Amino acid sequence: KAMVSADLKRLEAELGVSLVPRTTRRLALTEVGERFHGDCVRLIGEAGLAVQQAREGQEALRGTLRVTSTAEYGLNYVLVAIAEFSAIHPELRIEYSTLQHQADLIAGRFDVAIRLGTLRDSTLRATPLQKFGTVPVSSRAYLAGKPEITTLDDLARLDWIEHARFTSALTWTESRTGKTMQTPHFKGTLEVDTAIAARTLVLAGCGAAILPDWLLENDLREGQLIRLVPDYSLPHQGVYAVFPTTAHVPAKVRKFIDFMRDFLSRTT
Repeated sequence: KAMVSADLKRLEAELGVSLVPRTTRRLALTEVGERFHGDCVRLIGEAGLAVQQAREGQEALRGTLRVTSTAEYGLNYVLVAIAEFSAIHPELRIEYSTLQHQADLIAGRFDVAIRLGTLRDSTLRATPLQKFGTVPVSSRAYLAGKPEITTLDDLARLDWIEHARFTSALTWTESRTGKTMQTPHFKGTLEVDTAIAARTLVLAGCGAAILPDWLLENDLREGQLIRLVPDYSLPHQGVYAVFPTTAHVPAKVRKFIDFMRDFLSRTT
């Protein structure tokens, strides 16, 4: 007790403030003392975190990393990245799950989700990985014999394959003037819940659909599908790594997210 009292006196003398007014009945922090104590606790915590992160940087990744994404994006990109990442970190077990609807990361015990489009859950942390475009397309067979599609009004005459989760109005930008305009979401007699299903129906000549550009590269290059109204564009969408909010992000999560960002920059 005597040593603590002496140390406290020296600290107060160095700071030039009273931290703990002493009475015969009780001890209590002053307002300045409370702020100083809180700052010290935070600094000690940050120092401990810095040491832990430095140690992790020198250690091989171990344990289990649980990742989820949508079927089509996972097949095209996430699983390919996981194959490379696993080869670099052979002691890390990676579990991948395909989910079309946004999973509850906490309930599902997922470490990270690769999500596309608009994020809804503000209780999670998100890191942007890349952006992509969405384009209206159809097949040559379906368009054969139909009037030329050149304006947004022309699009309304087509049969559309709808995506069950995307029903809001569409905002278009004209490339020549920069002018924006809106159209209702186009209706059709076919509805699907995945982009790959919509692409299959479009290739079969069932109508038109709005699909992500990363899913259409080969189809457009080989002429199997045709981009409609190329003078108009839709807003770009984002790809995000989403993970639970914690005081310390595990090294396996940080390194996988960094790897995904680098992988996408190399391959897209």
